[in-house]
Amino acid sequence: MSGPTALVTGAGGFIGGHLVAELRRGGAGHIRAVDIKPFGAWYQRFDDVDNVRLDLNDHDACYRAARGADLIYNLAANMGGMGFIEHNRALCMLSVLINTNLLRAARDAGVERYFFASSACVYAADKQTNPGVTALREEDAYPALAEDGYGWEKLFSERMCRHFREDFGLMTRVARYHNVYGPFGTYAGGREKAPAAICRKVIEAKMSGRHEIEIWGDGQQTRSFMYVADCVTGTRAIMHSDVIDPINLGSSELVTINQLVDIVEDLAGVSLERRYNLSAPQGVRGRNSDNTRLKMALGWEPSTRLRDGIEQTYDWIERRMLGQEEAVA
Repeated sequence: MSGPTALVTGAGGFIGGHLVAELRRGGAGHIRAVDIKPFGAWYQRFDDVDNVRLDLNDHDACYRAARGADLIYNLAANMGGMGFIEHNRALCMLSVLINTNLLRAARDAGVERYFFASSACVYAADKQTNPGVTALREEDAYPALAEDGYGWEKLFSERMCRHFREDFGLMTRVARYHNVYGPFGTYAGGREKAPAAICRKVIEAKMSGRHEIEIWGDGQQTRSFMYVADCVTGTRAIMHSDVIDPINLGSSELVTINQLVDIVEDLAGVSLERRYNLSAPQGVRGRNSDNTRLKMALGWEPSTRLRDGIEQTYDWIERRMLGQEEAVA
């Protein structure tokens, strides 16, 4: 294939797999897909892509991955839902090795553009204490009070991208993802995020006949959730844009966790008794994405309705739980 060589790290994961799929559909040039997981554990893998298994915490592995690349999409990280990041802060912080080593490799390989997947977890906690939160603007990341562990790693890595652009001329782009969900992702095992976890719990309740569900927190926490197809569209657009500072990439459709459960119950055709676990990890009280800068820069923002995206996600998870399609470990 003609065209630039695109490296996607974290390609065996949720967003990375969708990004590789979209690059293929869009007629991209050569695609190198890299992940630490065994090939059998990749959520999506394509035979016409250069699939490579590497541990990008390692300096030499990053140089091997970046060799010959024109574009790098860095989505590799140790991460998961609140249940994972609250109990694995050191592991999340260690992801700084991936971005640092990959930036060095990109600089030395003459890479044209470098995209870093950051997170809304960089935002100051004191701006997220109310379920009726004011949508977060990019400047709300400072003064810094990020999510301990995961959020601080993302914020530090954003600064690394900035200084590699300023000092070495590497064209870096940074998007702050807000709660991405969709099919071909984790829905069990401890790293899953709220939409997938709730879909799984509702399906389990329906299959078992025990019509109850445990909800972490009081259900009044608010979030916005972005469908993965919108995430991929925005990622590619930001990569090729003139936006040099970190920018929000998320839906602005704010819902409570209880409302999210309502949607999943309606799709499943069940009504469950809700048990609220107030001691479970639940994160900030409210978080939403202010897309003013995104719309100004791209003339676009994520538009998939939550119900529509959840329907696709629920159907995918249900098929796997029913054994109708092979589940990925």
